[in-house]
Amino acid sequence: MLRALILAATLATPALAGEQYVDSTGFAVSGYDVVAYRNLAQAPVGSDQPAPVPGRADLTADWNGATFAFATPENRETFLADPARYAPQFDGHCAYGVSKGGKVPGNPTLWRIVDDRLYLNITKNVVGFWEEDIPGNITLAEGNWPGIEPAKASTNPIPEFSSSAPTK
Repeated sequence: MLRALILAATLATPALAGEQYVDSTGFAVSGYDVVAYRNLAQAPVGSDQPAPVPGRADLTADWNGATFAFATPENRETFLADPARYAPQFDGHCAYGVSKGGKVPGNPTLWRIVDDRLYLNITKNVVGFWEEDIPGNITLAEGNWPGIEPAKASTNPIPEFSSSAPTK
């Protein structure tokens, strides 16, 4: 019973708290506006998602050891009111990678919101594996995360990715 309560509490908590993945842009989520994802029409499984909205280098907020960029002052204020809700799960690392037991970069153009949480993946091929069983992969990732989280953030570049978001 206690194990079930602990597991339920773990699953109800956003998968954050380690170092955010920050690429060569110098921003979390490669400088894309994490609040703006909620305003994009999410594509069906198996389809490419709409492009994320670039943030502005002059409109930022620091949280969880990283700088996040925003497209509008309103989005910045929305983020500051509840940053854990808007920041990507697993500190911006690839959700499928975490389900497999490791930290690799998350690509902000390969995203999906599930149960009001933002998940990123690393490559289009990985998205295909992720989408085969999204709930199962989330369960695996959430189970793996406590053991992976203390490791340093990935320093790898995102494969086949170029950002149109700002750089520092």
